Amino acid sequence: MWPQKHTDSPATSQEGEHLKLLDRLFESRHSCRGFRPDHVPRNVIEDVVRVAQKTPSWCNAQPWQVVITCGDATERFRQALLQHIAQNDPSPDILFPREYRGVYLERRRDCGFQLYESVGIERGDRAASGKQARENFRLFGAPHVAIVSTDEALGTYGAIDCGAFVSNFMLAATSVGIATIAQASLAGHSRFVHQHFGIPDDRMIVCGISFGYENSDHPANRFRTGRASLDEVLTWHTA
Repeated sequence: MWPQKHTDSPATSQEGEHLKLLDRLFESRHSCRGFRPDHVPRNVIEDVVRVAQKTPSWCNAQPWQVVITCGDATERFRQALLQHIAQNDPSPDILFPREYRGVYLERRRDCGFQLYESVGIERGDRAASGKQARENFRLFGAPHVAIVSTDEALGTYGAIDCGAFVSNFMLAATSVGIATIAQASLAGHSRFVHQHFGIPDDRMIVCGISFGYENSDHPANRFRTGRASLDEVLTWHTA
């Protein structure tokens, strides 16, 4: 039998509207892979970070530290990163997944195929797919990038907290018309990121977030990934 709803805390119409608003934000957010060069005003960026700062964390540790670039600093990082990846293999602070298998591999492939189709890359065209992959390190033309790091001593739990911060940063950005894309590819070259920004070795690079205003005409922004149904992710125990 389904437990009875608590009568001392009924859902109000206002609470329902809040959920609908959050749902709309999730629907609006997507990984942007083509940005306009226009800079986001600093006060708007600070407002986004201020909202994301309310992210809950284990023991309220708030382990995230964020480096954000703008103007010439973004361009210096972009050019230096492109030069670095041409000559160096990845060196992440946090190991990449050992493998993608089963449905996770299917979803990863589906995302990749949708991207390639949107930009006109035929399956098996390694030269074109490699060129598209390098767009990650060009920050997809974004005028800003945020580098998110965690305290090394907090291990997995610090990384989980930072993941929640990244999600909330992107939702807050979406609410004010800023497009984003979270990038593990930048964390793949953590040693370079440490050195470029002077980030201490006792911090682990979690990811980057390239952000700015979306170029809605860019073909890479024409597709949207799907989401699994509740039946695929949710298991109920009621007795």
